Amino acid sequence: MRIRVQSLSTLNSQLSTRARAFTLLELLAAITIIAILAGIVIGAGRRASETGKIARARAELAVLGAALEDYRRAYGDYPRTDDEAQLLRALLGQRGPASDAAIAGRALIEAARFNIVAEALRDPWDRPYVYAYKTQNPWTNSSYVLYSAGPDGADAPALLAGGFPDVAPAANLDNIPANR
Repeated sequence: MRIRVQSLSTLNSQLSTRARAFTLLELLAAITIIAILAGIVIGAGRRASETGKIARARAELAVLGAALEDYRRAYGDYPRTDDEAQLLRALLGQRGPASDAAIAGRALIEAARFNIVAEALRDPWDRPYVYAYKTQNPWTNSSYVLYSAGPDGADAPALLAGGFPDVAPAANLDNIPANR
């Protein structure tokens, strides 16, 4: 009988140890749940970041649009160009409406508030804002074209005859326009 009691005691000790430890299946289930939750949190964070970039692009485009209106009031017309560097110089008060007119005017934007790389105003995705005004003959559009290529960065040729933006191509669906 004594042997039986010892073996029950040993068996009881083994069961007690087993009850306190996790099985491999339980560990894998816990890791899977943690991975799923992490994926949800990271996905939500990315969406929030993208939404923030879109809001920032809209705000910057509104500031650029207001600066272009100030420019038109001061010089009688918008900067005639589709070159990013010439647009930047115009908004910094260094260029008149005609492409060869250098001036010493007042800055219409605060350069420190924008991402500027290689003399180009960059959107939150680090791509240049697209601007065009009177770059085609005839230019029948009464305004300029200014937009960000948006999150995907895809941008089909944006101007139709007369200087009107072409929003129909699928590549332009997420473009963020300034004056709409």
